Amino acid sequence: MKRILAIPAGRRAKWVVVAIWVGLLVLFSALQFPTKFEEVQKNDSASFLPASAESTKALTAVKVIQGEETVAIVTVYRRPSGLTAADRARIEQNRKELNALKLPNTTPFARPIPSKNGQAELLVANITTNGEAETILDPVEKVREVVNDPGGGLEAKVTGSAGFSADAIKIFEGINGTLLFAAIGLVFFLLAVIYRSPIFLWIPLFTVIFAELASRSIGYLLAQAGVTINGQSSSIMSILVLGAGTDYALLLVARYREELRQHDDKHLAAANAASAAGPAIIASGVTVMLALFCLTLAEVNGTAGLGPLGALGVGVAMVAMLTLLPALLAITGRRAFWPFIPRVGDEGADAEHGRWRRWGEWIQKRPRAVWIVTALLLVAMSFGLLNFSTGLTQGNSYRGDVESVQGQEMLATSFPAGENAPTDVVVPDKAKAKAVAAAVAAVPGVANVRLAGNGPPGVQLAATLAYSPYATESYAVIPKIRAAAKQAGGANVLVGGPTAIETDLREASTRDTKLIIPIVLVVVFLVLIVLLRAFTAPVLLILTVILSFAAALGVSAVVYDIVFGFPGSDPGLPLFAFVFLVALGIDYNIFLMARVREESLKYGTERGMIRGLAVTGGVITSAGIVLAGTFAILGTLPLIFLTELGFAIAFGVLLDTFVVRSTLVPALVLDIGKKIWWPSRMAHEGEPGEHMPEPEPDADAQADPGAAAPSS
Repeated sequence: MKRILAIPAGRRAKWVVVAIWVGLLVLFSALQFPTKFEEVQKNDSASFLPASAESTKALTAVKVIQGEETVAIVTVYRRPSGLTAADRARIEQNRKELNALKLPNTTPFARPIPSKNGQAELLVANITTNGEAETILDPVEKVREVVNDPGGGLEAKVTGSAGFSADAIKIFEGINGTLLFAAIGLVFFLLAVIYRSPIFLWIPLFTVIFAELASRSIGYLLAQAGVTINGQSSSIMSILVLGAGTDYALLLVARYREELRQHDDKHLAAANAASAAGPAIIASGVTVMLALFCLTLAEVNGTAGLGPLGALGVGVAMVAMLTLLPALLAITGRRAFWPFIPRVGDEGADAEHGRWRRWGEWIQKRPRAVWIVTALLLVAMSFGLLNFSTGLTQGNSYRGDVESVQGQEMLATSFPAGENAPTDVVVPDKAKAKAVAAAVAAVPGVANVRLAGNGPPGVQLAATLAYSPYATESYAVIPKIRAAAKQAGGANVLVGGPTAIETDLREASTRDTKLIIPIVLVVVFLVLIVLLRAFTAPVLLILTVILSFAAALGVSAVVYDIVFGFPGSDPGLPLFAFVFLVALGIDYNIFLMARVREESLKYGTERGMIRGLAVTGGVITSAGIVLAGTFAILGTLPLIFLTELGFAIAFGVLLDTFVVRSTLVPALVLDIGKKIWWPSRMAHEGEPGEHMPEPEPDADAQADPGAAAPSS
């Protein structure tokens, strides 16, 4: 493996590697794959459901009854003091103007529907959609141009299921560009701070940008193969590419600088660095990819689609850092580090000096007390999970004002709140339609039931809920409607519509969380066993990461509620946060423990732990800051879920970097000693450092950091 990893840094191979990467990106750009990646994303809730969900079956049945798939566009007019004759004339004039537009795929707006309190009227039409964003977005935008800002105290907003979909599409259309530029800007700043070189920072930055463009291009091909991709999952993929890619670059470059202090030949230094750091990068990348692939077991199509998409991003970033980056390092050489050029014989960070060495020695004095206090602190932070709420819904998921939500709130003051998006009930047996309608109307939380369609495969009823169609109160009504409808009309009655879709999505998310989290733990545990060739160490590392995850989510839940004032979290948040924090948290443990094992083979476990912490502390801390910063960029987006996810992962990464990896894990290893490697031979044999005097710092500092460790 080490011979293969050294190939891209070869005198001739470096040019071939760069030419291959440039050629691929030219090809992808010519085929417009990065641009097409945006076009194939699906952001409607219905596309996330599996075919087995009841609301999916109901959606198909309604489409057959209606002859097409439609979404309602609802315009709400309201004057709190009561509509005037002039207001009604204005509404009628708007209706004529809208119908004169002859909007494509849109039925004419029917006569206004007045409210009982005289304060509001509705204009309603249906948009026929084929799943393409433009079929919904274009008509909604044109309607808003006509009806918005009537003035004089009359309010008007466009909402309905079409309005909600249009607002979501608009946000997701701009989400990737905003996120990408913000993340690249942050990575640029952090690389400038870390390397303090106006030249060198461009080398890892260009590499990670190449990886991002390649990931988006291959992501388009994934979508063409049937993988469900939305704006949310593509945003997370971009963060993974930039964050993980930069982490791998920092690890490789740190080893490269060590080698430049040992070797005058830049090609040899780059080859040695790739050979030494490559196995840890591969182990880290494979672990994250396997954890992400576990998401393909999810029922929610959006979550399942994130699995291969996220794994693709991490895989491409890993390959770029093991091929393109070593080639660029071999081309540019040591002068790229100007003004801090590493020379042969220069003193740099080593295993016997620096703040991380001193920190390890401090832990060594009382390791048991240190890990007990640290663990108790993390447990205390975990109690914040008692504050975790799943109150985040489609109706309150935006940061800032969104017109469809404002329209829904206006509608709810004068009409049953569910008028905006009725719940569909499909009764196959027409003879039982009246009985089903009566049973559903009797369910608490249902305002009224009306006939909406008739024809194969049955009768379509529209149940208007008393609550907002995107409120948790409405989600609780759906199971009662289903029970009443099936009791009156038989087990084959279907209940669907926007509220039922969201209900099924929330239930599927809860099920996915319970299924996938244990599988991810098993996968990561097995990878650690193979990597460390031990059992005790993987068990302890898994436990520390779980504790770190619980603490991070506990603190996050408190911050969401008290600091941000968010209405709650999405049911899928714990799963996303767990997969990323466990996979990425294990990353840093892999970087640390792989080096500790290497040092332990030469110096014994206790000294190996301190030396491993000393040489990896700086680079892992830098990597943690970069990764936390890139995930924090999600907070710039107007969606509460992504803001919460970004905060949870950023905080969790920093917690893992500065507390778990730098304090808890070293304290546990120092307390347990060589038994940490049980059942391998390292746990039973006399350790190399047991009868060896501490070497002189100067002599030890000259040790070749790229030298291969002897096999166990």
